[in-house]
Amino acid sequence: MENMYKPYSERTPDNSYKNLIKEVLGKGTWSLSPMVDPKSGKEVRTIDYLGPNPVRFNILQNGAPVITERDISGFYGSAIGELFGFINGARTTKELEEFGCRWWKSWVTPEKCAKRGLEAGDLGPGSYGAAFANFPTADGGTFNQFEEIVKQMRFRPELKTHFITPWIPQYTLRKPNHQQKVVVAPCHGWIHFRIIEGKISMVLVQRSCDLLIGLPSNWVQYSALLLAMAQVLNLEPYEFIHFISDAHIYENQMGEVDEILSRESKPFPTLKLVKKHERISDYRREDFELSDYNAGEKIKGIPANI
Repeated sequence: MENMYKPYSERTPDNSYKNLIKEVLGKGTWSLSPMVDPKSGKEVRTIDYLGPNPVRFNILQNGAPVITERDISGFYGSAIGELFGFINGARTTKELEEFGCRWWKSWVTPEKCAKRGLEAGDLGPGSYGAAFANFPTADGGTFNQFEEIVKQMRFRPELKTHFITPWIPQYTLRKPNHQQKVVVAPCHGWIHFRIIEGKISMVLVQRSCDLLIGLPSNWVQYSALLLAMAQVLNLEPYEFIHFISDAHIYENQMGEVDEILSRESKPFPTLKLVKKHERISDYRREDFELSDYNAGEKIKGIPANI
């Protein structure tokens, strides 16, 4: 698949990331967030903009959307590992760490989990891994969405119903006398695959997106998913299209925002598969390799509000 990429020297710089940030800053509204600053312990405001312009990436023609305004080479693999952990049903920090993702501990503390009637370290039955691999059915059983959607795409590739959801409403809703059963309600994971003329495209619809912390990981992990799904189905990966419902930036991240906007955007790199699997659940972070990555310096200490 790597030979299908347009040569790096022929790719054009992509300003999608900075344009999205500018759109939120220019059109957004300030509101108080339920999240808290990890240093002060106080609630922090966000500037939110609902329904910003979608972004479209043709990975083979202009590179995989791994942001270049700051270097994320140190954690792009963890983002890929996280998503494939979820596809395999991972819902605890221990399970996610086995896939190379170690950033969930702050969200699944004993206090946060106890509030929801969960064991420490458990993201809950309303989390991504539970929804993707063990979605509850009316008969009391479970349903593996990724496994079954691959079967459907092989059987009826022309259908418009190749759709996956991370949302299990009975576990995510908050209301009186009802205990929420997820530590963080899924932000991403509404995925629509479409196969046209031997090419597979993927639309990601995202409920909520922190542009500084979440978005860089989301773009690389879902690019990896599209490449892996194309490989499993023996199709050409085409477009990755991203819609965000609530795009936001936290007030305590504004210094980093200014730094990012001051930097040059460069052509996107190459993300390639180095190993082929027959099942989507068999992919791991080690099966992907990043090259042609020219990015600005790392920005350390961006607040990850919890």
